Amino acid sequence: MLKSLLASIVLVLFLFISAFAAINLNTADKAALESLSGIGPAKASAIIKYREENGSFKSVEELLNVKGIGPKMLDKIKEQVEIAK
Repeated sequence: MLKSLLASIVLVLFLFISAFAAINLNTADKAALESLSGIGPAKASAIIKYREENGSFKSVEELLNVKGIGPKMLDKIKEQVEIAK
């Protein structure tokens, strides 16, 4: 019972922290990118492909260069992402 309670507390803390942590565009894997609002498998793959072909993102606005991401999508996710080295 105590193990189950502890596991539940850890899960809740992880979800709470994840909800407020920005996704680093330069290190995020496909699953992390898919957790962004409106980003599915195809767009997550496109972000990773762009990063592999062009190097690290220099700004969040550089997402506009990724196929399938336009100004509306950028406005939707820009608060959820960050650029870190």
